[in-house]
Parts: sequence; C-alpha cells; structure tokens
Amino acid sequence: MRNGYTTGSCAAAGTKAALLALRGERPESVSVLLPRGGQLQIPVKECSASGRSARGVVVKDGGDDPDVTHGAEIVVDVELGGPAGVRISGGEGVGTVTKPGLGLEIGGPAINPVPKKMILDNALPLLGGGGARVTVSVPRGAELAPKTDNPRLGILGGISILGTSGIVVPFSTAAFAASVRQGISVAAAAGAPEVVLTTGGRSELLASKLFGLPDHCYVQMGDFAGYALRQCALMGVGTVHVAGFVGKIAKMAAGAKQTHVKGSKVDTRMLAEMAEKCGAPRAAARMACANTARHALEIALEEKTDGFCAELCGRAKAAMEMDGVELHVVLFGFDGAVLARA
Repeated sequence: MRNGYTTGSCAAAGTKAALLALRGERPESVSVLLPRGGQLQIPVKECSASGRSARGVVVKDGGDDPDVTHGAEIVVDVELGGPAGVRISGGEGVGTVTKPGLGLEIGGPAINPVPKKMILDNALPLLGGGGARVTVSVPRGAELAPKTDNPRLGILGGISILGTSGIVVPFSTAAFAASVRQGISVAAAAGAPEVVLTTGGRSELLASKLFGLPDHCYVQMGDFAGYALRQCALMGVGTVHVAGFVGKIAKMAAGAKQTHVKGSKVDTRMLAEMAEKCGAPRAAARMACANTARHALEIALEEKTDGFCAELCGRAKAAMEMDGVELHVVLFGFDGAVLARA
C-alpha cells in the first residue's frame, strides 16, 4: 500500500515553497526535513510572492490511508519581518482549541507540536536570522472537521494540523495484524525471553532506552493490544511488557482489546473513580468532566493524586492478563518520563 504525508508535512512544505518564492524560485516540489531524520519530496501545487509576502499551496496526499483530509489544500502564507524566528498561527479552516487535554494552548490553533517543529526546521535555514509570520490555512477545513473527532475534542471551526513522523502509513487491519504477528514470531524464534509491545514509534523509542533489549524484542502493536498478547501466548513468549501513553493505557484499563479511536473511547468516569479511590475527591470531580485521557492525567498531576498512575497501570495489567504470559505495564508521560509500572 502507498504511503502518504501528513498535514504537518504539507504545512512545512508550503512554508518552504513560500520562502523559496521570496527568493525568486518557483519549485514544483520541495524536500522537507522529517522529525525523525531523513527527507521527503512533496509536490507544490502553487507558490507566489509579492514584496515581503508569499504563499505556498500543497495538496494533502494520504496515500492509501482512508483519510478525510486526502486531497485538501494546505495553504501557507508567509510574511517577512518582526523579531528573529518564526511565529506560527492558524488561518481559515484550522480549528481553534477550546478544551484542555490536548497539550495545546486553549484559544490557540490546533497545530500540534511536531508540525510546528517541522515548520521551524524547514523555515529557519532559509530566513538567515530574520523573522517571519507563518499562517496555515485549510480552505475546506470547516467542511471536513465534522468528519473527524475534532468537535468532540473541543477543536472548533476546522481540522488539526497533525503528524508525528511526517509520513502517513496506510491503516490496513489485516496487514497491520500480520506485521504484529511476524514481529512476535521473529522475537520468539530468536529465543527472546521477553518482548516489549509498544503503541507506536515514540513509545518504542522510550521503551528501548528503558529496557535496553535487542531490537527484535520490540514490536509496535499499535491498537492491536489483545491480538498481540494472544500471539505472545501462542508463541511461548513468557514475559511481555506493554508500554505506552495514557490514552491507550486507559482504554486497556477499561478492557478494550482493540484501542483504535473508532472502536473504543476513553472512560473518564472510570478515571474519576480511580482518583476517588486514591483519596482525591477534587481530582475525581474534575476528571469526571475531562476532555481526554491526557486531560485526566494532567488533572491527576496538578492535584498531586498519589497512586493514580500506579492504579491505572495495575488496572490495565489486570484487564489484559492472559494465561501463559507474565504481563507488565509501563506508563510514559508526554515528557518521556516513566510515570508508573505494574
């Protein structure tokens, strides 16, 4: 299946195209630096410049992934001037954050941290120490937003500019399950006494630093938690560590074997009940109205809810335990720290 590129990559490409237009160039494509290293060549639909302002337009290509933003235009307007560096804002069709729990400023644009970094990394070398304002717009964003989870998350008026790797890997249930099974099979065949199942690339990177095991011991299970654990049991892997962030771990704690956003939701009432059990009624009251699992975790940390993270890991472990497997659960914070283990 064909890979695509994220809206974050499109925004970075549009920024670079606009800055090149200010130099008199009209590139048909630009090479974008990716957050984990490497580069990606992205076609440019349009770029133009007038005075100290320029525009770059890139069409989102989701590859073979069923992505509602596929084919949408990502428009970036660049205006030179002001203090050194890049100031990033959202324009038409980029949602506004209205609820906590997303790691973004309330009232600010729904442009996630990695896309912001991509814009900076690709813009700063072309600015030569100067300053610029970068405004990202999605003309069809308001139309596309109701087809996403943004309204539920309190992101209003448009879509989010997303991406953690810059690349969209197609979501195929059968293909992903096969890759999970194959990864576990390789680890088992190599005689690995333990396997670390992670929910994605970032959690795998953190887990590799934590455990220090050979590469073949790490398997990205994605949303297939129950399936991956069953495969470990079938293939005789005796010890399994599940490592991830609060969203997926909270779903596992609630008993979800498949944690994709379309098939499972975070149970904030369960999280509130856990806070109550930890002797934190104020935190519990706030969690009952939490917007996301991340929001609930932020509340727990703000309220200094002792034992909450350990309780969450313990519940996930109890819910996911399987005969023949010694299971352990690791919860990472968004700063990369280990918040709890069970």
